[in-house]
Formats: sequence, C-alpha cells, structure tokens
Amino acid sequence: MPSVMESSEGGDEGESLRYEEMEDDNVSPSDLSELLKEGTKESHDRAENTQFVKDFLKGRIKKELFKLATTALYFTYSALEEEMDRNKDNPVFAPLYFPLELHRKEALIKDMKYFYGEDWKEKIRCSEATQQYVDRIHHVGQHEPELLVAHAYTRYMGDLSGGQVLKKVAQRALKLPSTEEGIQFYTFENISNAQKFKQLYRARLNALDLGKDCKERIVEEANRAFRFNMEVFDELDKIGRSLTEEAQDGGVPVHDGKGDLRKCPYYADKLAGTAAAGCPYHTAVALAQQPIVQLILAVCVAVAAGAAAWYVM
Repeated sequence: MPSVMESSEGGDEGESLRYEEMEDDNVSPSDLSELLKEGTKESHDRAENTQFVKDFLKGRIKKELFKLATTALYFTYSALEEEMDRNKDNPVFAPLYFPLELHRKEALIKDMKYFYGEDWKEKIRCSEATQQYVDRIHHVGQHEPELLVAHAYTRYMGDLSGGQVLKKVAQRALKLPSTEEGIQFYTFENISNAQKFKQLYRARLNALDLGKDCKERIVEEANRAFRFNMEVFDELDKIGRSLTEEAQDGGVPVHDGKGDLRKCPYYADKLAGTAAAGCPYHTAVALAQQPIVQLILAVCVAVAAGAAAWYVM
C-alpha cells in the first residue's frame, strides 16, 4: 500500500494522500530522514497516482481484490520481519527494531483467517510481483543489512500515515465490521500516538552512524522499494479489471466468462483442460443479458400467460 504519506480529505472524489511534513525544526538537510523525504518525493507521486491506489481511495475496491492485496502484504511483511529479526542486533539496523510496536505479520494472519478461513494457507499463493519484492528484501537482509533501513522506513511509516486513510476507506467500501476484522493490519495497538512515534523513528534514523555514500544507497533502495510496491499495484489493477462484479447481499454472482471459473456453480474439473468448452451457466447468463433475447423472453412469457388464462376460463 502507499508508503510514507499523510492523509487529507478529498471531498466527493474520495480520500487523498499527501506528503508527510517534518515537524522538527532542528532537522538538517544531511539527516537521513530528510534525505529520504526529499529523495523519494517523485516516487511518492508515482505511487499515489497508480490506478489501483486512485481507485482504492475512491472506494472502488472489490472484496476479492482487497483479499489479494492483503495476501501480498502478508508475504511482504513475513519476509521483512524475518530479516529484521535476523538483524536485530546489527548496529546498522538495531535502533529501528520495534517488534512490539510495528510488526504486522501476526495482524495479517488474523486478516487472512477472516477472509479465507482457518485453512487460509492452503488457499493463497505469492504473486509474481510480490515474489520479486520478497526476494529483494531477503537479499538485502542477508547481504546488505544497512539497506533494510529503506524497506522498514517505506513500509512502516507509510502504514502509520496514509495507511490509516486506506483503513477507513476499506472498512466503509467493503462494509467490514466495526470491530475491525479484516483490517487488523492497519491497527497498531501498541502505538498510542502515531505522530510522536514517527518523530521517535525519524530521530533514530538520524542517529544511525552512517556515511554519506551509505545514506545515498539507502535513499536509492527506498526508491526501489517504491517501485516494487508500484509493480504490485499494477499487477492488482490488471487482476481487478478481470474480476466480475460481486454479488450483493448474498446473491448469486454473475459470471461473464472472465475471472475464476471455479466460482461458477456448474464448474467441473474436466473443463479445466478444455479451452473450447463453455460453462452452461456462463452461456445462459450472457444470453439472458442480450436485449433481443430479453424481448423474445418477454413475448414468450406474455403468450404463455395468455394461454394459461384462456385455459382456465
């Protein structure tokens, strides 16, 4: 989801995200927090303007797509927190290790159980774009731990900022429970004041004993992290365009031949290997949606009704 952005109201066009403002007057242009802020502005803009994020902020998010986004987050944070645990005593990262306050994996497991059930692990897979992101996090954690700073910064500071807007949008758009099931990822129970915690985190960033070259590499890696996020967004956007409209109030979902055939009540395993075979449910629904067919059906119904009335006279 969008990283290191604060929220603002967007009126009728939906919610919006804006850059996080630094409140510390003592910050120096050479401080890592300032370098990250200035050095990732362009990436902020691009991430905020991906179609997936724009649609999300306007409340145009299908439940199935939100589930896939949550799945991507689960794999991402599992990798990130595994590498953070690995480097918790490494001086280039240790000051930023806040497992109680920040770690999201356990919260994501709760969300996965809510959306997929107790056997959720059997129902999910890591997408191609997410896997590339995960692979990079593992490489950094094992070979260049100083760059882990960039990934932790872009993820957690974003979650505490723009992520809180997404939480409200998702809860409203998907009609999720007020008890926050399905959006535990966005709930930081052990942070009472997000703004103060972010100030503490930035202070820890600036206190890291890093040279100029290392800081520049961290900023470069933060931009790379944004690119990975944007690739996940683009992947989700493509999937979203292939999803059919979801059933409302427990109704039967309408299929148009796109998306997952397994959602069709007449799906049979033997159809999986037969590209030419069509689902009778899909075909019937598609035909019924044609205006000429609807007219013919209406005429037939009228004729049948007339015949029935004549018969009982």
